[in-house]
Amino acid sequence: MKLKPILSLGLIAYFLPILAEEKPIQFGDFEQWATREIKESAIIGGKTKQIYVIAPDEYIKGNIPYKYGVKTPWSSSNAYAKVAGIHKTSNSVSPEKRGNGRCARLDTRMEYVKVLGMIDISVLVSGSIFLGETIEPITGTSDPYGFINMGVPFTQKPKALVLDYKCIVSQNTFVMKYPGIGSTRIEGRQDRAEFILYLQKRWEDEDGKIYAKRIGTIRHQITRDVPEWQNNARFSIQYGDISQTPYYKPFMALSGSNGPFKAPNKKGKMVLVREIGWGDEDDVPTHMILMITSGNQGAFIGTVGNTLWVDNIKLDY
Repeated sequence: MKLKPILSLGLIAYFLPILAEEKPIQFGDFEQWATREIKESAIIGGKTKQIYVIAPDEYIKGNIPYKYGVKTPWSSSNAYAKVAGIHKTSNSVSPEKRGNGRCARLDTRMEYVKVLGMIDISVLVSGSIFLGETIEPITGTSDPYGFINMGVPFTQKPKALVLDYKCIVSQNTFVMKYPGIGSTRIEGRQDRAEFILYLQKRWEDEDGKIYAKRIGTIRHQITRDVPEWQNNARFSIQYGDISQTPYYKPFMALSGSNGPFKAPNKKGKMVLVREIGWGDEDDVPTHMILMITSGNQGAFIGTVGNTLWVDNIKLDY
């Protein structure tokens, strides 16, 4: 499978710092959205639904895979799926009015597939936006990260992530897993909204495996409601080995060979990005992972009702 480069030269240039200390990420003000009109299969109701892309304003009609990484650096949990010939959509990220403009609303919600009037499949989806590419159509649920190229080429070393946000976060001490068939209640876990920014130095070996060192880290989890907009909230990027610093929390650990992030190797095959060590403060990254999500429990696990609003995403140099 041959994949197009995740960013055009123009999009890469958009990240380069200029004289101003803060540099907006393209479309990170959420004033532009592409609207896609997709008709689901008759066997599951045949409804025509709209899903959104953080991209230049346009209206796209038809069951057409969207080519992420061409017009926009952003992708999201919104997706068009075609599984066993059945067309289905999912929309957990949408534009919402904010003052005289718009912001992004991310919801944790359920997606149902009804066949012959019965609910056969129930899937929980956390609203997520990220820099990277979704490979459409989605053709199955057994490997949800296998369709996501998470991260973009990036060689800068900014000081911080800056954004506006507010959120509603459940205080439940359990989460639910809805992977398609059936459900499981998992005790002792809280679903949290989360911001992740990783700067990585990646390389590929002769067998096509991709490895990375972690150069810079932000991983911020929100455990309680934040009902009012937090404007220009600043999260400093921690460089080098942070494992022995006060900032470090266990959830910031290197992923090792456990994923979940994947990327295409030189042959176009989606493989795990294996974080095997910490870089030092002088290392230069090759890629940036930036993900913002209403739920941090992983694929199909979470709490319905978690909602995160974000706006004006920038990098501070």
